[in-house]
Amino acid sequence: MPAFSDDVLPEGFHLLPGLLAPQRRQALIDELSTLPPGAAGQRELLDRPWCRALVGWLKGQPRLRPYLPCDDVAVQCTLFEKSQDRNWLVAPHQDLAVPVRNRIDHAMLSGWSVKGGRHFVLAPAEVLRGMLALRLHLDDATQADGGLRFVPGSHREGVLCPDAIRARRDRSGEVVVDARAGDALLMRPLVLHSSSKAVAAGRRRVLHLLFGPPALPHGLRWLSAV
Repeated sequence: MPAFSDDVLPEGFHLLPGLLAPQRRQALIDELSTLPPGAAGQRELLDRPWCRALVGWLKGQPRLRPYLPCDDVAVQCTLFEKSQDRNWLVAPHQDLAVPVRNRIDHAMLSGWSVKGGRHFVLAPAEVLRGMLALRLHLDDATQADGGLRFVPGSHREGVLCPDAIRARRDRSGEVVVDARAGDALLMRPLVLHSSSKAVAAGRRRVLHLLFGPPALPHGLRWLSAV
């Protein structure tokens, strides 16, 4: 598959320091404290009023305008939380599954799954290329905290098979991104990324928001769109 260009995020990721002021970050932490125990990994946060308000605030931020098309919609918001009791590592991968309203039988669609009663599909590459994930760090996310590592420019090669993922990582290596509380990390879903288990004490909470085009091909519709 020929590589495509990405003038906005040529490496597939970019760190924006200090997007969240301390007061706004604390307000988000307070909202998350009302979630039931074990909610880390919850994908339904976009249904909550505070999360919808957060999306509106993000869309109005001048620092995000070069990266976030004005007609893009938020389609998912997930809480990821690492701690000494809830810890994991993730091998290099791409984020390919997106939440949609219902299953569609189409030759170009595959990888259907149901998570929490919601339908997910492996999105077509032409959709994933333009999508943006925005990670808001409520705590430090350095390598000691289980932060992310990236293979720069790997998103430009489209959807990669497991062998190609390993070869690309081995050929190019990985870049460590140390994010601090209040930072925002922008990334393309197709960029290869991984993380290790956290070794530092404390918590690493991240709100992972996914933005995409308002309309989808092949009869698909977003489950939620804000």
